[in-house]
Amino acid sequence: MTKPNFLLITTDQQRWDTIHAAGNDHIFTPNLDWMCDQGTRFTRGYSDCPICMPARATILTGNHGFTQGVVENVHEPDPIDPASSLPGLLTRAGYQTRMVGKTHWPKYRCNYGFEHIEPCDDYYRQMAREGKRPAAHGMGQCQQEPAISTVEEVDSLTHWTVDRSVEFLRTRDTTRPFFLWTSFTKPHPPFDPCRNYWELYRDQPVPEPVYGDWSERVEDIPPYLMEMTRCVNSVDRFSPHQLAQMRRAYYACISQIDYNLGLLFSELRESGELLNTWIVFTSDHGEMLGDHHMGAKGVPLEACARVPFLLKPPCPEAQPFPLPPGQVCDALVCLADVLPTFVGLAGAEVPERDGISLLDSVQGTGRDHLHLQMRDYHAVVTKNRKLLFAEACGTQVMFNPETDPYETQELLRAGGDATKLREWMLERLQMNELNGTRPEDPQLGGSRNRWPGHHSPDVPSDVLH
Repeated sequence: MTKPNFLLITTDQQRWDTIHAAGNDHIFTPNLDWMCDQGTRFTRGYSDCPICMPARATILTGNHGFTQGVVENVHEPDPIDPASSLPGLLTRAGYQTRMVGKTHWPKYRCNYGFEHIEPCDDYYRQMAREGKRPAAHGMGQCQQEPAISTVEEVDSLTHWTVDRSVEFLRTRDTTRPFFLWTSFTKPHPPFDPCRNYWELYRDQPVPEPVYGDWSERVEDIPPYLMEMTRCVNSVDRFSPHQLAQMRRAYYACISQIDYNLGLLFSELRESGELLNTWIVFTSDHGEMLGDHHMGAKGVPLEACARVPFLLKPPCPEAQPFPLPPGQVCDALVCLADVLPTFVGLAGAEVPERDGISLLDSVQGTGRDHLHLQMRDYHAVVTKNRKLLFAEACGTQVMFNPETDPYETQELLRAGGDATKLREWMLERLQMNELNGTRPEDPQLGGSRNRWPGHHSPDVPSDVLH
């Protein structure tokens, strides 16, 4: 029996609510809409550690960030064993494995089990040879004021990522199945779409930011939730017009990715490989985008931790059981689930990991709760409750993500019962030898712009976007 191919597509910092077919009437995403129509859309997909490096380590290992001890953008100790990583396991199972685009993992240029990688630095070196200057507008990698790309679309990093992925498909070893990870850097800031995509949204209405009964005024928000915003972008100072322009640029970056995906999907269809390829689309984490006066990532609110999660199967005959087109699944899934899904479908032995197969979740045998952690921010998520907790101050807030996904109503102030969630939270903290009593940082949420993400486009880096 022919082994299936695997295509993993990830974006960087894309919210869960940015797909037209999933209900956002303000954004253009025809190719992600096609995936929704032909596959399964998971409405409750999460990044268990909603920041870049831990999320990618989770995909590679199938383990949560807190299991690995990587809960922020640091890399000691390195949690990734190339022999037992997702690409390592598939390479050993006979797959040709390739990574194109953003890596942002502990050791730059380490293949971590891939036979070959093409990181973003390859793109910037190519542009330098051609005398072109992408990202030369001076906006930092976390600043959220809109900008316009300094190169044309065909010279953009988004297009290069697809172009190199297509080149792999055209020149690969056809005697072996493939695993390709196409990893986009956008819509991570700077929000600098190419001008043609900015024009798509110049007059397009965009949703206004959301505020809750706990976040109408900035001074009412628990300080720990404001820490990341004030550290990197100060979105809380944006005017309504500036917030709208920011959102237009963010949407334009997503549409630029989506339209370029049409080239990748076309190559799969025209080569005949679409009939034997499983496709997963997701993101490493989300983006606050002005909701609750916040910007950026890190905090385990839904806008940050909840991500798009799509599974497109090959032709019906290649499926282990029927997956009806256009299916919607409300099970709790996360980035750790990619490894057991692909390794299991490859017919290889699935090692014991935190993740579970997405197919198990579709069949109703998934998890009943999920723990999220970024540094000392924690959350426990169930079908209809989510409790957030910060070790630094002990502050807790609770929401119902099933009926209130934008977290406008805080339930503890209304007498909500968080007993079970607190028990799960305490169990997790004790496993990490924490107890939630660390003294509060007097600077928490107060210091601005400690790191707005400055990177020179002339210095080799894998975190330019």
